[in-house]
Amino acid sequence: MRNISVNLIKSVVKELFAECNISLESNEKQLLVNARNNENEQTAKDIMDTLIENLETAEKEKCPICQDTGMAIVFLEIGQDVHLVDGDLEKAINDGVKEAYLESFFRLSVVNDPVFERINTNDNTPAVIYTRIVSGENVKITAIPKGFGSENKSQIKMFNPTATVDSIVDFVVEVAKKAGSSACPPFFIGVGIGGTFDYCAYMAKMALTRGANTHNKDPKYAELETTILNKINDTNVGPQGFGGKTTALGVNIEYYPTHIAGLPVAVNMCCHAMRHKSKVI
Repeated sequence: MRNISVNLIKSVVKELFAECNISLESNEKQLLVNARNNENEQTAKDIMDTLIENLETAEKEKCPICQDTGMAIVFLEIGQDVHLVDGDLEKAINDGVKEAYLESFFRLSVVNDPVFERINTNDNTPAVIYTRIVSGENVKITAIPKGFGSENKSQIKMFNPTATVDSIVDFVVEVAKKAGSSACPPFFIGVGIGGTFDYCAYMAKMALTRGANTHNKDPKYAELETTILNKINDTNVGPQGFGGKTTALGVNIEYYPTHIAGLPVAVNMCCHAMRHKSKVI
């Protein structure tokens, strides 16, 4: 049994959100550069140059990549041999989010009541927290500041179990096409297939943490990722909706067994700034 202080978790949460709002993982930036060099249309090239310049400036000046610094999403993988000490885990996570956003002067975008009052909480809390118990004596923390320009364009569909692969492909492509310029393409797209209504949405979000330029370990799903990506890029939505070969930079699929009577599919849209960072303690 290993004791881990929730104060350490708080510090790591603060660190991750402060960092991932101002810089992307290097492979995600490189995908954008590669896509820019593969474009034929000058307008698309110019837009991608601006996006790349924005990423470089944000990292250099230590300022947000986007004014929408997102709702804080936290994935926790807690080893079953961990004993959390020194306080309440959920409070520690929210305190870490609060300090990151207030001290970094990030935009505060969370309201206390989604329907009636909609009063800003003034510290970007509470976070949305997903916890999974795994083997071992470590804690892995993944932070995602999820902007809602793209989040608002996400969809879920409960297919009949007789649905074909082509119908799933068509659904994901149509979601991306309808998102258009509103979700700030080029996109990264997380897809969850299987499980239940809620679990496939969770998988779609989790898929965005897998990182760019990776594929599902199952070759059938890896091929499906490539098929969907190619079809989305054939739509000619292009960077920021002005046309071009790059509507999406990546499609990540996660899947899970499901009931014989169903086939849930969720699509979580993300803009070109797929902000996420992880740390194991």
